Amino acid sequence: MTAPAPVIIVSNLIKQFGRFAALRGVTAEFSGGKIFAILGDNGAGKTTLLRTLAGLSQPSSGEVKIFGAKKFCDVCQQVGYMAHPSLLYDEMSGMENLAYFARLYGITDIEYCAEVIRAVGLDPGLVRPVGQYSQGMRQRMSLARALLNDPKLLLLDEPFSNVDLHSATEMVRLLAGTRDQGKTIFIVTHQASLLEGAADEFVWMEYGKIVERTRDLKRLEAAR
Repeated sequence: MTAPAPVIIVSNLIKQFGRFAALRGVTAEFSGGKIFAILGDNGAGKTTLLRTLAGLSQPSSGEVKIFGAKKFCDVCQQVGYMAHPSLLYDEMSGMENLAYFARLYGITDIEYCAEVIRAVGLDPGLVRPVGQYSQGMRQRMSLARALLNDPKLLLLDEPFSNVDLHSATEMVRLLAGTRDQGKTIFIVTHQASLLEGAADEFVWMEYGKIVERTRDLKRLEAAR
């Protein structure tokens, strides 16, 4: 049986910021229906790689193919992105935020928005503005926004930052269920232990390169 084509193909990806190279010739293929945990020290290139996959940062050279497409605009409706900042409107409630973003996707079903909010462990009936949410609540609402269009590819930058252990565990459970539906998920995180048992592969980056890919987190951490 022929193996399915990779969901993402990255070829000799280079990203320069002036004289600094954030990505240094990254070449990799990633198959679908998996959770990839992107790990590495600060400045390793993790977020730059994620932003490049999300079409938010154009490479200096090299190529990215997502679902076989070279142009991100051809697949943008199939991608969900969660940045490290929440990118929510502080003066609006969670439901108002999600209803606004839903309209950008042509989604008008308010009950669907409520279901997405419940899926991340929040109450859609909460009327106070997002600016008064705890950081953990903001992270979960930001995840709801990324899930809103039912993406085939989900790109998450530090989704567990300042989230309590119980909530983070519930988020991992939700993401594992999303993966089990055939979706592909990239998670940049400094909290790799949360993904042990859920991630299909841990990808270690150093100095703008992918230097190791493994399923064995303990062995990877022992080697660093």
